[in-house]
Amino acid sequence: MTERSGFASTAAAGLDYDGLPLRLFRKAKRLGVWNPDDIDLGRDVEDWRAMSDEERDLILRLTALFAGGEESVTLDLLPLIAAIAAEGRVDEEIYLASFLWEEAKHVDFFASFLARVAPGVGDLHRYHGPSYRRVFYEELPAALGALRDDHSRAAQARASATYNMIVEGVLAETRYHGYFQALERTGLMPGLREGIGHLKRDESRHLAYGVYLLSRLVAEGAEVWPVVEARMEELLPFALGVIDETLSPYDPIPFGLVAEDFTDFALAQYQARVSRIERARGRPLAELGDLADDLEDDATAG
Repeated sequence: MTERSGFASTAAAGLDYDGLPLRLFRKAKRLGVWNPDDIDLGRDVEDWRAMSDEERDLILRLTALFAGGEESVTLDLLPLIAAIAAEGRVDEEIYLASFLWEEAKHVDFFASFLARVAPGVGDLHRYHGPSYRRVFYEELPAALGALRDDHSRAAQARASATYNMIVEGVLAETRYHGYFQALERTGLMPGLREGIGHLKRDESRHLAYGVYLLSRLVAEGAEVWPVVEARMEELLPFALGVIDETLSPYDPIPFGLVAEDFTDFALAQYQARVSRIERARGRPLAELGDLADDLEDDATAG
């Protein structure tokens, strides 16, 4: 058993309130406390009943992808938190506590939406196609589960690239983009749109932390960048496959959506994340302060 030598909160320097993790935690305390139960879905029920069969099918498909994805990350996140805690990074662990709480609340939101707006729709696993299953049923639990036995920088980078960059930074952001295009332009389902607005704000903080974590790992070890680059290149085809599985069943796509818009959006998000993380290559950790400032700006929630 390893004995502790002390605690950051009672050390002379105290906690690093200027660092990005605790800056994000302050945002989470202010902005991450929304309650799914408080969202009025009365108008959503009316809109649901008035939709065409294909419109309802696309909303169900998107919701099934989100609900499964949010549940998957809620189930799989603990090994990453444990790896960070094992290194004594209490500021990051404090933020990750809010991270896990928010992911669990996202599961609650989508499950509640289905129960209150679309009861009796049956088993929605039918919407989980091969690419989706590869990412959420195989790659995500395997990459994060590996951290139970391996806390190395490379293992953490592989897990974070899978979770923060592909699952959140490409897939989640692209699907949020789809929801808003489908509903905001038509004024449909204000409750669903309100909930997704809260989710987008939460996810902006999650993504900022993910880029920060990967940038720190890349700056700490020259062996990390090739792991990040290879992992993202490995999973990008499956991420694009999820987009195709989501939209290809429809001709035309309901709500006037265009498939190419989503592919272009996903690729732009992918390249932006890769470029941001690559900036940390060969840089001393002490020089990452400006990166943290940029990332907090990216976390647009307040």
